[in-house]
Amino acid sequence: MSVIPDLTTERLVLHAWTPEEIDAVITGKRLPHWAEDFPAEGDKALAGLFEKHPGWYGAYGHRQIIEHASGQVVGAIGLFTPQPDGAVEFGYGVAPSHQGKGYASEAARAMIVHALTMPGTEVVFAKVSLDNPASLRVLEKAGLIPWTGLELEPGLTAFRTP
Repeated sequence: MSVIPDLTTERLVLHAWTPEEIDAVITGKRLPHWAEDFPAEGDKALAGLFEKHPGWYGAYGHRQIIEHASGQVVGAIGLFTPQPDGAVEFGYGVAPSHQGKGYASEAARAMIVHALTMPGTEVVFAKVSLDNPASLRVLEKAGLIPWTGLELEPGLTAFRTP
């Protein structure tokens, strides 16, 4: 497995997952560098999919959101498999104890910039539930715009790069 460089922002480091860390999430083992309320249920579900998607360890893959100040993992963010039309979806989550600090938007901006440097990437997007106003604001603060005309499950909307 190749070494994936960290993505660094003013307050965060986006660091690639290791197989050992994914195994810890799956087995419920607590690691000392995790925030007390990390991982969340969504992180556990995602970790279970790494075996089916080994590319998620690669450059397009998923990363831990690490707070510079504490060195703790406070969330996760990642790119999903690129589509033939050049669209790349991403998803994210921040531990409840670290929400409201702008970390999700900061991590999203870094991931979007990174994704747009990948060969063949034309658009970066995220799907979000209409009943999650905080996540809607995250995507707007990250510079994304509503993506209309997509066929989505009821209750979902999408935002994309301009």
